[in-house]
Amino acid sequence: MKLNEIRDNEGATKNRMRVGRGIGSGKGKTAGRGVKGQKARTGVSIKGFEGGQMPLHRRLPKRGFNNIHAHDLNEVNLGRVQQAVDAGKLDANATVTVDSLVQAGIISRARDGVKLLGVGELTAKLSFEVTRASKSAVEAVEKAGGSVTTAYAAGAAHRGTPKDAVASA
Repeated sequence: MKLNEIRDNEGATKNRMRVGRGIGSGKGKTAGRGVKGQKARTGVSIKGFEGGQMPLHRRLPKRGFNNIHAHDLNEVNLGRVQQAVDAGKLDANATVTVDSLVQAGIISRARDGVKLLGVGELTAKLSFEVTRASKSAVEAVEKAGGSVTTAYAAGAAHRGTPKDAVASA
């Protein structure tokens, strides 16, 4: 095979349809667009337009509420932490913080903080420094001989102290 012998496969390329070249071509007049007016032009932006009738998205009532003060927390289960300790990614002697969880690959990035959840078994004696923790997680960590300290993330400190931070302090 030589470079000058290379060809496309049969039917791989088609000639483009020349539209708007008279009614005898079969693609004349409206050139396959089917209509005259606004819809025949390029750049038409009428999605959701219902001919002057109130559009569906405006007829339906608004629902819900978006809390601008909500915290976007990473949720970490105790079983996942134990896996990281067993794999040697987390140091059992050091305090487990948001930064150490990111370095261990348990969470991809630190958002507004970390909430510790009690799913899974924890056998290692660990001390946690997290934003929040569930009751079952605190009980499981203390049963394994560790401790949990909860506190708000730095950006949320102006909103007051949570009840669980006062209880653990």
